[in-house]
Formats: sequence, C-alpha cells, structure tokens
Amino acid sequence: MENLYEEDEDELRRRRRRIRRRQEMRRRRRRQMLIRRMIKAGAAAAVIGIVLLMIKMIWGKVNPDRGTVSNPGQKFMAEAQRSLLVDSLSDGGAVNPEGGGQGEDGFGEQQIYRYEATEDTRALGEEDITSTYAVFVDTEHDTILASRDAFSRMVPASMTKVLTALVAAEHVENWDDTFTITIDITDYSFKNHCSNAGFDRDETVTIRDLMYGAILPSGADASLGLAVYVAGSQEAFVELMNEKLEELGLSETSHFTNCVGIYDADHYTTAYDMAVIMEAAIQNEMCREVFSTRIFTTSATEQHPEGIELSNWFVRRIEDKETNGILVYGKTGYVDESGSCAVSFGTNENGRTYICVTAASGSKWWCINDHAKLYQELTNAP
Repeated sequence: MENLYEEDEDELRRRRRRIRRRQEMRRRRRRQMLIRRMIKAGAAAAVIGIVLLMIKMIWGKVNPDRGTVSNPGQKFMAEAQRSLLVDSLSDGGAVNPEGGGQGEDGFGEQQIYRYEATEDTRALGEEDITSTYAVFVDTEHDTILASRDAFSRMVPASMTKVLTALVAAEHVENWDDTFTITIDITDYSFKNHCSNAGFDRDETVTIRDLMYGAILPSGADASLGLAVYVAGSQEAFVELMNEKLEELGLSETSHFTNCVGIYDADHYTTAYDMAVIMEAAIQNEMCREVFSTRIFTTSATEQHPEGIELSNWFVRRIEDKETNGILVYGKTGYVDESGSCAVSFGTNENGRTYICVTAASGSKWWCINDHAKLYQELTNAP
C-alpha cells in the first residue's frame, strides 16, 4: 500500500468515501436478501408444518395403534435454518448475540469477506471444541471449513500482537537498528500486569530483538518498543493499526486501542477477522519467519551479556499433538475477559495453508487441544 500513503489527504478521503458508499449499498442489498429468504423460509415452514400436522391427525385416527414418528417438519426447519446460516456466512453476515456491529434489524453489518462458507461448512458446537468462538479456513480455496460464532465480537487479548507485528514489519527498514527501553514502557507493562520479553529499563536492543520479543513470549515491553520506534508513541502506532484494518476491509467489525492486547471495551475483533489478519501477516516474510520460530536468543547487551532466550510455547507444545501432518505456528493470548485464545497457521509438505482461530477457552491446554483437533479432522495432508 505504499502508493496509498503517497496520495494527498483529499484524494485519500474521496477514495474512502467511495469505498464506504459501495460497501453500504452492498450491505443493504444483502441484508434485504437475507430478510426475504428468512421470511420465505419461515412461511414455507409454517405451511408445511400445518399440512403435516393435519396429516398426522388424520393418520392417527385411521391408525390409532401406530407408534409416534418424528415430525418431518422439524427436519425441514433445520435444513432451512442451515441454508440461511450458510447464505449469511457466505455474504459475511451473522446473527450476533452480543450486539457487535448489529443493525436495527438485529443482523450483523455485512461486508465483503475474503473467505466463503459452503454447504459443507461445519457448524462447531460444545461437543466439538471447548472454545466459544472459532473459525478454520482453507486459504488455498478461500473456504471456511468450520466455524462457531466466527462473526461475533470477541476480545482478542494478545492475538492483537499479530497486527502489531504486521504493521511494524511494513514500516521497519533496518532490523539491526537499535532502541532503548524507557521507564514509561516498563511502568506501563508493570501497571497492566503484562507478560514481558524481559528487557530492562535503559537497555538498548535491536529492532529484530523487539520483533521476536513481541511474538515468542508475547512481550508487552517489546511490543511497546516497536510501537514507539515506528510511530513515536503507542497512540500513533494504534492509528496505523486501525488504518491497516481498514485496508483489509475489517474496520467495521474490528477496532484496536492498544498494541499489546490489554482489555478495553473498544478493543475488539472477530474470529473471522483474526484469520484475515493472520493471513496478511504470513504474506510478510519477516512475520512468517518470526511466527514459525521456536527459540530465539536476543543480542548481547550490558544488562544481558548472553542475551535472552525467547521461546514460543504454543509451537513447542502443539508439536506433541497429532495434527494430521501439518506443521503449526501461531500466537496465543489471554486476559480474563477473553479466556485462552490462539490464532495459528499450518502448512503441509506441499505448501497448502490453513488458518485456525479459537477464543474463550477454559485453559491454555484446552485451547491447544482445540487447534490440534481441528487440524486433525479438517485437513487432508498427504
């Protein structure tokens, strides 16, 4: 998007207004179509239900000793609802019980999405995974293989750092440049009870160290260092993050207020949006390298003469699980409001790529098991 940043502000505003107008027209058309489909399906189901009830009453009189049979009308209603769900997912909309992005008609705002649901898309339930929100995507075919409340607003926690890393990677020119950790950074991290890479106040580290420190141990100190280095402050960096969300077409359903993942009512995303963000990240060479790294040792400093050994525990622990031959890499997160969550991407030996997002699981191990199970059941690696 280098050309986009080179345009003058007036032209940029005009382009955004045109894009918003087009998106609004598409949303209205799709919402109207969805409502019409529901009305038609409901009317048809009511008529069939009445007919079947009458048949059942007549049949019961003719054959009073015949046992009770299941109502075929229930099957029809289930199929009608599934059809509506598939249509809604394909159009990018969904019923959102938590109210995120809802319109007056109760349906989520719709937009142009990259991945599509199909009739084979699997609806995940409590019997399948422990996570409340989930999406599993085949990126080669841009297809949603399975989902559970994938379009509902949720708390991303430290999955936020995927976007932090992507924005940083798109702005950093010299990874060997240095940055000095300030007291403001260490105080912010301490006051908010954040996980850290372990850098000390006044320690001068490389930008590469910050990048690995933000992802592998989910370091808030490293993330804030990247933000200040790139944009001068966390607030200015967050503006770049939200601009990236707009560029990806996610600004209506995702909004970030910090680069760390600290809970905030205005800091939210969806499982679907996190999958889009992750795919954008793995298209970046530096992000792909960092996300797939298991252990990294930072450069030597006065405070840490032997460097700091950083480890991606998600990658190392999921390696012990059966994932159907898929090599899995990713980023985890946790705050009280989000539960245990993770976004991962997996590749087979032929380079076929999948992305999995889960959130609101009861523990980090349950979260890992959800990912392992979905990779095992939904991929067909040779």
